Amino acid sequence: MHFIEKFKEGDRISDVYLCKSKSIAVAKTGKEYGNVTLADKTGTVDSKIWDLNSGGIGDFEAGDYVYISGTITVYNGNIQLKIERARAADENEYVMSDYIQCSRYNIEDMYKELMGIVASVKNPYISKLLKAFFVEDTEFMAKFKACAAGKSVHHGFMGGLLEHSLSVTRLCDSMAKNYDYLNRDLLVACAMLHDCGKVKELSPFPKNDYTDEGNFLGHIVMGYEMVSEKMRAIPDFPELLKAEIGHCILAHHGQLEYGSPKKPSIAEALALSFADDCDAKMETMKEALESKESNDWLGYNRWIDANIKRTIV
Repeated sequence: MHFIEKFKEGDRISDVYLCKSKSIAVAKTGKEYGNVTLADKTGTVDSKIWDLNSGGIGDFEAGDYVYISGTITVYNGNIQLKIERARAADENEYVMSDYIQCSRYNIEDMYKELMGIVASVKNPYISKLLKAFFVEDTEFMAKFKACAAGKSVHHGFMGGLLEHSLSVTRLCDSMAKNYDYLNRDLLVACAMLHDCGKVKELSPFPKNDYTDEGNFLGHIVMGYEMVSEKMRAIPDFPELLKAEIGHCILAHHGQLEYGSPKKPSIAEALALSFADDCDAKMETMKEALESKESNDWLGYNRWIDANIKRTIV
């Protein structure tokens, strides 16, 4: 297997890759070409089919495993694959474990750490809410462990949702120690639950794409509904606490233009939005730096909104 992370300019490629996306674009000359994103467990590569009418280009769609022949080129400093031949691969031509990128951390170790934080929560209602998700709802927990935190922006790999949620929870726990006016139980609980809607927003691997419900509603609204349903099932759950938890879920993107229907109105919601944004951007930066070996300026990254560079240790 010729893994994507090892691609170098001039390499000839003849192997099977997972098609993450496929679309038709139009060049400045007016000629149509194919825009394809291919993936394996080491990453993704922007790929082009410049001659759509070539006899060597067979039918395939996003989600298919595709046998690709082509050449690695470089465009604007980024690796790109020029596809010369392509066809849907037979099942005996690939092993699925080669194509699903996983968290670098052990899933069960992360879950154990998360459960340690759950056990530290003192508020009885918040404790019951967390256990309703992470202990009693085994179907949810299985999806939560396997799900990505996003399709492509950050933590877009198996176990990414758990890794991101745990990292945000750690940040929030630290903030609660530094700012003693924060309600620690409320904050860490909302950190654990802030992206729970992604188990419904994103389809399972290997597809890892937006579901119809995900496209219509988004993970913030779906997460709010999921948490609200669990809170309603807990007897005598305080109404004000319900509202505070719901608000943190709805406001965790921080700004209306980032998809949150509410801006943070309480300190815990503000802290959560900062922690979520921090972890997402740090992971985005890590993935961008790992995608190139150069110590030179790596170019503009639209998610970081800056020209980025690796520091030399």
